[in-house]
Amino acid sequence: MKIAILGAGSVGGALGKRLAAAGHEIHFGVTDPQSEKTQKLIAEIGAKAGTVAEAAANAEVILLATPWNAVPDALRNAGDVQGKIIVDCTNPLAMGAGGLGLTLGFDTSGAEQIAAMVPGAHVVKAFNQTGFGNMAEPSFGDKRSLMFVCGDDAASRATVCKLSEDVGFETIDAGKLSIARLLEPLAMLWIHLSFNTDLKRDFAFALLRR
Repeated sequence: MKIAILGAGSVGGALGKRLAAAGHEIHFGVTDPQSEKTQKLIAEIGAKAGTVAEAAANAEVILLATPWNAVPDALRNAGDVQGKIIVDCTNPLAMGAGGLGLTLGFDTSGAEQIAAMVPGAHVVKAFNQTGFGNMAEPSFGDKRSLMFVCGDDAASRATVCKLSEDVGFETIDAGKLSIARLLEPLAMLWIHLSFNTDLKRDFAFALLRR
């Protein structure tokens, strides 16, 4: 598939490498496509880089891998995204009196806010629930770490589930986009544990079946 990744930081870079290795065509959309960091990344994985508008123009799927506060500008710069799948890899995080935390919850989610910004697109939540290290390498021995996917359009959800499998995750279709209200706090739990316990970043959530 032709995949645009808006943002070439730790998350965007890790996902780009895995998806390129699975045979997808990757085009990073960044503020400065000629930066040394971006040029090194695209040379390493055989991808392209351009402006956000250039990357989004011909993409079948757009991965939104920017910081939360950069989301509105990224979507605005992406141009016409009618009918495209937008994968929300972000979490609505901000620093408060109690430290890093979610700014939304209970009656909405970051993913639902994004869907309201681009009403003609198919927004799917995924790749937000774990750290970039687990995106770079989802397997722990013979076990795969877990990724939930949710979105209102079933066909788009299925496409993103396949992409998640291509990255290497054990993937669960969690249903409608409103389930992002559960997945974003799950991400916050991973962040809390990585910052505040001896687990650090070298752990992931997994699924047991009886």
